[in-house]
Amino acid sequence: MTGIFVLAIYVGIFIAAYFIITKVVNRAVSSDYTSLKTVTFGDESAVRPNRWAGIISILTLFLIWGMFTGSSLLPKFLHAPGAYVGDIEFTYTAEANGERDDGTVTVIVHPREEKVDAPEVDPGEGFAKNDSAAIAQWRTGLIRVDKNDEIGRDGGAKVVAINGTPIAPGETVQVENGAVTLSDKGTPNFAPYRGWQMEPLYLPPPEEVGKRTVKVLSEGFRGFTLIEHLGYSLFRVVAGFLLGALVGIPLGYAMGLSNWFRGWFDPIVEFMRPVPPLALIPLVIIWFGIGETGKIILLFLAALWIMAIAARSGVSGVNISKVHAAYSLGASKSQIMRHVIIPNSLPEIFTGARVAMGVCWGTVVAAELVAAEQGAGMMIMVASRFQNTDIVIMGIILIGVIGFGIDMLMRWAERLLVPWKGKA
Repeated sequence: MTGIFVLAIYVGIFIAAYFIITKVVNRAVSSDYTSLKTVTFGDESAVRPNRWAGIISILTLFLIWGMFTGSSLLPKFLHAPGAYVGDIEFTYTAEANGERDDGTVTVIVHPREEKVDAPEVDPGEGFAKNDSAAIAQWRTGLIRVDKNDEIGRDGGAKVVAINGTPIAPGETVQVENGAVTLSDKGTPNFAPYRGWQMEPLYLPPPEEVGKRTVKVLSEGFRGFTLIEHLGYSLFRVVAGFLLGALVGIPLGYAMGLSNWFRGWFDPIVEFMRPVPPLALIPLVIIWFGIGETGKIILLFLAALWIMAIAARSGVSGVNISKVHAAYSLGASKSQIMRHVIIPNSLPEIFTGARVAMGVCWGTVVAAELVAAEQGAGMMIMVASRFQNTDIVIMGIILIGVIGFGIDMLMRWAERLLVPWKGKA
C-alpha cells in the first residue's frame, strides 16, 4: 500500500511539473517562433535534457525520502503518518473451567531509542488479571497474560476474545492503534500501528545521512579518510577500464576488419559478453588472489568485452560510400584507416566506453566486498554488518555521484573529440 502511494506521489509530481513547465513557463519565456518550425522528432541531436525537469526530479526524490522518514527538513504537514507512540488499552477474555473473565492490558508504545518500563496496574478482580507492557515503535511484543492470571495456561486457561471479538491461535484482531495476534500457544502478540514512515534502522532521514557524511569526512572510517576510500575505488576502476580499452579496442578493430580475426575471436567474445563479471570473482580470487591485482583484472574483464564489441560495431557501421570515395581519391589503406575508419568508429567507441565505465563501477563495489581494506564497497559492507544504514546510503550516493560525474566528463570529451557525431 505504501509503495503504491509513493508511486502515486511521484507520478503526480511528474505530471504536474510537466504541464507547468512545458505549457506555462516555456510558453511565457519563449519568443523565438522560428524554433517551433524545426522538425526535431526522431533527431537525437535536437533532444537536450530539460534543466527544470532534472532539478524537479532530484527535488522530488528528496521530498519523498523526507516524507517517509519524518525528516526535520520538511514541515510536519508533509510527513507521512508515522509509527504510533502513546498508551493503548485492550481487553482480553480468558476462559477456564467453563468460566470466562476479562482483563485489561495497558501498553506503552515508546520511541525506539528510549528505555521505558511497563507501568504498574491494579490487577483487578477475577481470575483474569490486568496486565501491562512496554513496546518500542515498529516492534512487537508477546504479552504473557497467563503469568499474572490466577488460572494459567497449565490450568487449562486460554484467551478466546480480544475486545469482545472471538480469536483463535493464528488469528488477528485489530484494536485501536494496533493489532493483536494470538500465537500458536495462545499468547497475545501486540503490534503497534507502524504508520507509513520507514524505521531509521532501514532508511534514515536525509539530514542524518548528511551528518554522518560530515563526521566520516572529518574522522575517517576504519583508519582511512573518505577521500582515500573513494580514491582507491576510482583508481581500480580507471586502471581496469584503461586496460580493457587498450586490449578491447584493437581487438574490436581486428574483428571488424578481418574475416579471420572475426571468426577466431567472435565465439570467445560472444560467449564472455553475457557472463556477469561478478560470476568471475571466485575464479579471479583462485588465480590472482585477493589483492589489488585480482580486483583490477576483474574490472579489466568487465570492460574488455564491451569495448571490443563497441569497436567492432563502430568499424562495421562505417558508411561504405566513404571508403569508396577515399579509394577513388587515391588513399592508401593506412590513410583510410586513419582518416575514415577511426573517426567514424569513435562515436560507437565512446558509447561503449560510457557503458563499460558504468559496469566497472558496479563491479568494483562487489569486488571490494571480498577482503578489501579500502574502498567504497568495503565501507558499505562493514557498515551493513553493524547496521549503520546511514553510512551505507552515504556510500551509495557518493558512488552514484562520482559515476555520474565520470559519465558527464566522458560526454564532454566526446563532444570535444568527436564533434562530427550525428552528422552525415
